[in-house]
Amino acid sequence: MKTAAKPLIYLDHAATSWPKPPQVLERVAEAMMSEAANPGRGSHAMAVKASRALFGARKQLARLFGVGNPNDISFSLNTTAALNLAIKGFLKPGDHVIATAVEHNSVRRPLSYLKRAMGVEVTYIEVDLEGQLDLKQLERSFQKNTTLVVVNHSSNLLGSILPVAEIGEIARSKGARLLVDAAQSAGILDIDVKAAGIDMLAFPGHKGLLGPQGTGGLYLHPDLELEPHMHGGTGSQSEAEEQPVIRPDRYEAGTQNTPGIAGLAVGVQYILEQTVSRIYDEEWKLTQQMIEGLQSIDDVKILGPKLGERRTGIVSFLVGQVDPSEIAFVLDQHYGIAVRSGFHCTPLAHESAGTYATGAVRASVGYQSTSDDVAALVAAIAEMKQHFN
Repeated sequence: MKTAAKPLIYLDHAATSWPKPPQVLERVAEAMMSEAANPGRGSHAMAVKASRALFGARKQLARLFGVGNPNDISFSLNTTAALNLAIKGFLKPGDHVIATAVEHNSVRRPLSYLKRAMGVEVTYIEVDLEGQLDLKQLERSFQKNTTLVVVNHSSNLLGSILPVAEIGEIARSKGARLLVDAAQSAGILDIDVKAAGIDMLAFPGHKGLLGPQGTGGLYLHPDLELEPHMHGGTGSQSEAEEQPVIRPDRYEAGTQNTPGIAGLAVGVQYILEQTVSRIYDEEWKLTQQMIEGLQSIDDVKILGPKLGERRTGIVSFLVGQVDPSEIAFVLDQHYGIAVRSGFHCTPLAHESAGTYATGAVRASVGYQSTSDDVAALVAAIAEMKQHFN
């Protein structure tokens, strides 16, 4: 087998996009130098600049997601923190929640906790082998106490895309709210919270939005209020014993990651300039190339939507009976190709795909991936297949 080549062929964008656009790195460094004071905590010039950096990022995100008021977006460490705020802050004892069988553990585990601690009822809607759900089954799953529908916009295992607007219409007709996990879709798929009837949108900064790790957020519909997930200093209404009611302060206790959020704003600006549709089209072409190439290798099983169908830039697969972790290890050590193996924090999706006993190898493309990167992966798998035989 070949010695690892440099630079690294990075096909793990579903976990974290890398490398970031140079302007993102420059903006983070600039913010560290000149805007590193506490935003919203002081009236001196540097604190004011920090506050402006955060609001500038909110405005960019509002443009991207079709949000009317930027202050309806609160920042968090990541999608997980945003989902925990949405789920734990919204649900009450005795509520019923509908989720899907492609949910990430960032949804499944908070729901499991609330089921145990508060008696919240949870129904998971099954999906087919391509990750699609039956909307009629969704409608039949509503109960009198159903208050929330949670959907993973795009599966981080299958790359499948759920029809969020149709799901939102059904939820509204039943008097329930819609929470969307946009971990794999923000910056990749067009998202308009008003048009799609999205009440809450949890998103990461470090994946498709091209920002640093430790950034993300939650959009919250203006007529919704959540119980805060954290309590503490906000720089506003400091004389009050309780969290302030104004947004976004109510949901942003403690000092925010100003340099990271400043970098996120530049990542979002890059996406707005390139356009989401162009980014999606380029990634889709690469996934089609990857599927076609892998399908040409004997005994390779590909999960999710078939060749030619809509999907995000994720292709998960198995190679015969070979342990996925071994494949990922060899790709890294001998070919310099970074992918991910295992269960990807989504055991429900693996149950749906029939891979719960094995896990899978996941390759995921991003904004800087190339046709050569994909060809290198396919060639490596073909060579490895001969070796394993």
